[in-house]
Amino acid sequence: MKYGKRLYAFCGLILLSGIAGSVMVMGKPKTDNVSIVRDGEVLYELDLAKEEDRMIEIEYEGNRNIVEIKDHQIRVSDAGCPDKCCAKMGWLNSSVPIVCLPNHLVIRYSDRNDESTIDAEAY
Repeated sequence: MKYGKRLYAFCGLILLSGIAGSVMVMGKPKTDNVSIVRDGEVLYELDLAKEEDRMIEIEYEGNRNIVEIKDHQIRVSDAGCPDKCCAKMGWLNSSVPIVCLPNHLVIRYSDRNDESTIDAEAY
């Protein structure tokens, strides 16, 4: 019976480690630099700590996204796509980017100072 208790304790430890690791990875990055990217092209590089409250309108093939910057935070406040999932994501507050697939738009935290972090390279 001792073996069963040890197995449960080990599985519980693995589960708690996974939860703790997920919380650390999903936390807000230690930067205020944000990139707005479409099809791999950086449209805007923003430092949220220095940005004034404003709205940015980004068009793509007749559709548009309204990006709102308010109180040093950023979100998609309105979208021209049918499902509006990007607008429902709310404020960018973790390392998970805001993505609008129909309009090919990605809003994500970036580190402008570290050029060694390359996701992909085209040849």
